[in-house]
Amino acid sequence: MENWYSLLGSQIKETAFLQWIAVSFGVAQVLLARKNNIWLYPAGIVSSFLSIILLIEVQLYAESLLSMYYVVMSIYGWIFWTSTNQAEPIKISYTTPNEWMIAGGIVFGGWAILYFALKQFTNSDVPFMDAWVSATAYAGTWLLARRKIENWILLNISNAFAIPLLFYKNLPLFAFLTIFLFGVAIWGFLEWKKLYNEDNLLLNQENR
Repeated sequence: MENWYSLLGSQIKETAFLQWIAVSFGVAQVLLARKNNIWLYPAGIVSSFLSIILLIEVQLYAESLLSMYYVVMSIYGWIFWTSTNQAEPIKISYTTPNEWMIAGGIVFGGWAILYFALKQFTNSDVPFMDAWVSATAYAGTWLLARRKIENWILLNISNAFAIPLLFYKNLPLFAFLTIFLFGVAIWGFLEWKKLYNEDNLLLNQENR
């Protein structure tokens, strides 16, 4: 255990300033999202853009692609939030069997494609884990966009595998940010279940 703390301490001491900036903006994004503040999107764009650079440097190519996806989605969300023609938000719901099939296709199909690409066309030394972390995050993000409660489960599967991977790649601040996001996802899962039950209760009362 003492050796582990020593290794962690040396990793943090050697952490590049760019990683501190990326993680700071990542934390800001989460806190702004909690407050439903539109500035979450520019914070997310900065964090994701810097993450792309850092992840490519440590040969986590699939995760860098995931960060590119987050940049695009942040730009889209920023534009959507500032639009005056917003549609009524989709209500929170549970994932249907058909949606689970699609999510499963994204996870396993995405993993297979990413693993093959990383194995054949890059110098990645962790193609299995890199592909798995990204594929499960893609599926979780898809369910999140559809406001499905189980999105938090898939996102935390991704987080659980990402944490040791990031420590292995000497990105301790990213690992701690992911631990923080793991906790946020648990809170999000419980909160969404509560909101779903409240909406159903209100709907049942209106139908009486």
